[in-house]
Amino acid sequence: MLCVEFFAILFLAYVILSLSFERFLVSRVKELYKSLIPTTSYINSINQAEDIDILTSNLQKLNSEKNLEIELLKKEQDYRREFIGNLAHELKTPLFTVQGYVLTLQDGVKDKKVVKKYLKQTSKGVDRLIYIIKDLDLITKFESGIATLDRKSFDIVEVVRNVFELLEMRASKDKIVLKFDKEYSKQLMVFADKDRIQQVLTNLIINSLKYGTERGVTEVSIEVLKENKILIRIADNGEGIDEQHLPRLFERFYRVDKTRSRNQGGSGLGLAIVKHIIEAHDEKIFVESKVRIGSEFSFSLTLNQD
Repeated sequence: MLCVEFFAILFLAYVILSLSFERFLVSRVKELYKSLIPTTSYINSINQAEDIDILTSNLQKLNSEKNLEIELLKKEQDYRREFIGNLAHELKTPLFTVQGYVLTLQDGVKDKKVVKKYLKQTSKGVDRLIYIIKDLDLITKFESGIATLDRKSFDIVEVVRNVFELLEMRASKDKIVLKFDKEYSKQLMVFADKDRIQQVLTNLIINSLKYGTERGVTEVSIEVLKENKILIRIADNGEGIDEQHLPRLFERFYRVDKTRSRNQGGSGLGLAIVKHIIEAHDEKIFVESKVRIGSEFSFSLTLNQD
């Protein structure tokens, strides 16, 4: 008799514990659903038999999203590491140049021609440092939203002609012709920051000259699009850029041909600045290139509606 009572009590305890555990499990599942599927009506309508499958599916989705976040963080870390390394290299080159010439002059060079030559080279190194610092400061202002645009109406054709005049001597030295694709006899009035757009055109044409070929051509064309937009194209028949480099062209300090680019001077930030200026105007920039055929950079602007 005592044995029967003992087993009855044991069975009753088992049933009570099982029901309690089931209620606890269901409550925990619902708590998880609140974070994974924040819809109360949906949770209440879920069949208990489906809970585990749906929970597993959502956990797998959550795990996939977290893995993606981790991968993005790793890429950002790699990008920061690469950026700091590139920045150190860009600053190191002109700093060592300046330091080397200054130390030589301190040793007491008596030849005035040599002194003048060394001072000239020192000045170039200082100019390079100034370019880098100014361009970095400009990019930082755009990224932080500090930089503002002075939008007004102006003739984009006139601005292109001004840039041609500014770069005429450099183009002549490289034996490259700067020209329009056709005669633009009428004004094309756009609404943008004139100085910034002139900087964009200057940077893109300088980039074209750097990678141009002797007796080559850099051509600017302006296409009127729908919805009060124009597309400005800067095309050349230079060396071209391999397809693998195109996605990274607008990164800070990214260079396709590092040795040649540094020998050509500049801060290594020209295309990054171009991208920031165009995006600050809420416009788009594009690039197409083929090796040994040439490159074309293009960007949109808004026509003055008045």
